[in-house]
Amino acid sequence: MKYEVQHYTLCDGWVNCWTISDDDGTTPEVFDTIEQAKLEIQRFLADAERDGLEGYQDSDFRVEGLR
Repeated sequence: MKYEVQHYTLCDGWVNCWTISDDDGTTPEVFDTIEQAKLEIQRFLADAERDGLEGYQDSDFRVEGLR
């Protein structure tokens, strides 16, 4: 099973906005384990705090399995 990080938005509810950009465009990023996905959320939150971005909190994100 693969996993994705979802972010809660007021307009669309839970959406996968975690992406990888390359020369071919942008594709959703998926993870092999729940732990990898959770680590990416924690890294993002740490970076946002360090960079002074306000308004992000852990409860705004979740990890969901893909079928």
